Amino acid sequence: MSQPSYGPLFEALAHYNDKLLAMAKAQTERTAQALLQTNLDDLGQVLEQGSQQPWQLIQAQMNWWQDQLKLMQHTLLKSAGQPSEPVITPERSDRRFKAEAWSEQPIYDYLKQSYLLTARHLLASVDALEGVPQKSRERLRFFTRQYVNAMAPSNFLATNPELLKLTLESDGQNLVRGLALLAEDLERSADQLNIRLTDESAFELGRDLALTPGRVVQRTELYELIQYSPTTETVGKTPVLIVPPFINKYYIMDMRPQNSLVAWLVAQGQTVFMISWRNPGVAQAQIDLDDYVVDGVIAALDGVEAATGEREVHGIGYCIGGTALSLAMGWLAARRQKQRVRTATLFTTLLDFSQPGELGIFIHEPIIAALEAQNEAKGIMDGRQLAVSFSLLRENSLYWNYYIDSYLKGQSPVAFDLLHWNSDSTNVAGKTHNSLLRRLYLENQLVKGELKIRNTRIDLGKVKTPVLLVSAVDDHIALWQGTWQGMKLFGGEQRFLLAESGHIAGIINPPAANKYGFWHNGAEAESPESWLAGATHQGGSWWPEMMGFIQNRDEGSEPVPARVPEEGLAPAPGHYVKVRLNPVFACPTEEDAA
Repeated sequence: MSQPSYGPLFEALAHYNDKLLAMAKAQTERTAQALLQTNLDDLGQVLEQGSQQPWQLIQAQMNWWQDQLKLMQHTLLKSAGQPSEPVITPERSDRRFKAEAWSEQPIYDYLKQSYLLTARHLLASVDALEGVPQKSRERLRFFTRQYVNAMAPSNFLATNPELLKLTLESDGQNLVRGLALLAEDLERSADQLNIRLTDESAFELGRDLALTPGRVVQRTELYELIQYSPTTETVGKTPVLIVPPFINKYYIMDMRPQNSLVAWLVAQGQTVFMISWRNPGVAQAQIDLDDYVVDGVIAALDGVEAATGEREVHGIGYCIGGTALSLAMGWLAARRQKQRVRTATLFTTLLDFSQPGELGIFIHEPIIAALEAQNEAKGIMDGRQLAVSFSLLRENSLYWNYYIDSYLKGQSPVAFDLLHWNSDSTNVAGKTHNSLLRRLYLENQLVKGELKIRNTRIDLGKVKTPVLLVSAVDDHIALWQGTWQGMKLFGGEQRFLLAESGHIAGIINPPAANKYGFWHNGAEAESPESWLAGATHQGGSWWPEMMGFIQNRDEGSEPVPARVPEEGLAPAPGHYVKVRLNPVFACPTEEDAA
């Protein structure tokens, strides 16, 4: 048998070693400095409480040693070929230890169980300390979890039997390919390693995604307004305006024809308009939340009126886009202008930010102050940094698994449309990001009646527009309990639907797929928990329920001939959505959109 040649591996290591070490060192220093700056208060509280409760720390240490002794006994029995039940097993959803060697080979079985025991005890120690404020405990648990999952034996070549086997079988070619991918990703990363999740060259907007025909009928410095072409002879009199989040690109609602919300609405006989937000660069650093409301949503209402002659719309807002739509309605009501939104359908929209979900770990004065200083210095919140932050909310399924596949297995990422959208990062103007964090999340000004948009105080109680709010039961970004509570701020008719699944799959759920159901409850409820207790589960998509909500409030309005968009400025999907971040400087490049 010929001996494997590791020449290419050694050449690759020599080629990339200096560059990789320098990049890794700089990234580690930045991350460590940020963690120390933003979590000293939490750490101080834990150390203080720990010093006052030494018996708990001693007991936790004793429990850990007892479990480790049990594990040693288990390993000795297993090594001797004797049957023995494991001390701890991974959760069913944990895919890190699926390879048979993790259970069959005693050394790797020991590594796996020892790691799982240590992880369990570390997290339990954070939970057990008394006297630590809940918010501090949540932040500490998050960062402890990040450390624990980063140190998993599955993430390292020497302690992962599956990787060792692959490396021997391929003569180290997996590591050669992985090092090349790592070098490329480090070059295109911001303060944290931005792992490529998909083959970004596999999809082109207007060719593979964002396919619904239409025209850009209005363009401003802030957005493009797309009017979609009808597919029915007549349409509803009141047009539909969709307000997507300005921290993502709109085409999550127009991916492929079979799961496109836009195409489905058009097929239901609606005249559909979509706001496509500009991807801001340093030149747009001074754009604030107020501008998205007034120069964005309100101006788009004028654009719809210019195209159709209709003063009112059925508004649809997704996530922070729903917040912007709500603030626009509040701004009109506060200025005693006639309401221009006949119905408002809000997807996973927070208005009461007291329950921000897992994003709450970042809602802390020192963290926000540090981010504000960074935004003021740079002018923008780098979209790549935001992407990593969201991925780390689900680090094992959205970060470390791709780390292993790309850099240790040497596998180029596959083409996946949803991950393409997820990786198509957008910046957030620094001033806007500061407003979101401080005015909405930290200070919860809207609930307190303190939020002003262009010097106009917003009170959603003055908004009498019928509101349908749709949330998702597994949403970790906008907890459904918090969105339910925020809905109560409105002063008119309110209806709530709770979809199965999460922030994306719970919303992008076409009827033809028949995949996820939803809960509904028309009765009054005192709390989200009591609402759910009295709710009825229904199979299938909730999209027809939304259509009924819209159409029932158009009673008395006869259908009108289908509205064909004028030639406009460009065909859909337009110019702004194609602008991608420069991989080195995180600035939008106009050439990319040509």
